[in-house]
Amino acid sequence: MQDSTSTGEQAAADAEPGWIEPHERLDRSAITLWRVNGLIESGFTFLAASAAAAVASLFADLPWYISGLPLVVALLVAVITVGVAPTVRWRRWRYEIRDTEVDLQRGAIYITRTLVPLARVQHVDTQQGPLERRFGLATVSFHTAAGAHRIPALREERSREVAARIGALAKVARDEPL
Repeated sequence: MQDSTSTGEQAAADAEPGWIEPHERLDRSAITLWRVNGLIESGFTFLAASAAAAVASLFADLPWYISGLPLVVALLVAVITVGVAPTVRWRRWRYEIRDTEVDLQRGAIYITRTLVPLARVQHVDTQQGPLERRFGLATVSFHTAAGAHRIPALREERSREVAARIGALAKVARDEPL
C-alpha cells in the first residue's frame, strides 16, 4: 500500500536544510533605496544619452527621431531601473542563517543560490553608505577564502543581530558595530 504523501512532498521533507528555500527577507525600505540609486544612475545615463544625441544631430546628417533614439533608450532603462527592478529584486532576495551555513538566494531572471558553510567564514563586518544611512539600513558582509558575500538592506539593528549571529556560529571576530 502506498503512503498518502506524494513523492515530491516526501522528497522535500527529506531534503537537507540547504535545499529548502531561505525564508528571511530584506527590509522593505530596500525598494526605496534601490529606486533612489536607480534614479541617480539613470540621471547619469540620461546625461550621456543627451550628449550622444547632441553629437549625432550636430555631426551627422540624421533625422531628429534617429538622433533622439539614445534618449528614448535611456528613458526606457530608467523606467525599468526605477519602476520595476527594485520590487522584483526585493521579492527574490532571501537569506537564512542556519547552524552550519548561510543560505543566500537572489536574482530576477537568473536565480542565484549560494550556500556558504559557516566553517569557512573568516571575517564579518557591517557597512553603511550615505543612502543606506539615510534609510536606516546597513549591509552585512562576511568573507571566506573564496571571496565576500553580502546581505544588503537590513535595518541597522537587524544587521547587528545578523552579523553577531554569523560571527558567533562561525566563531570569528566581527568589525566594530555601526
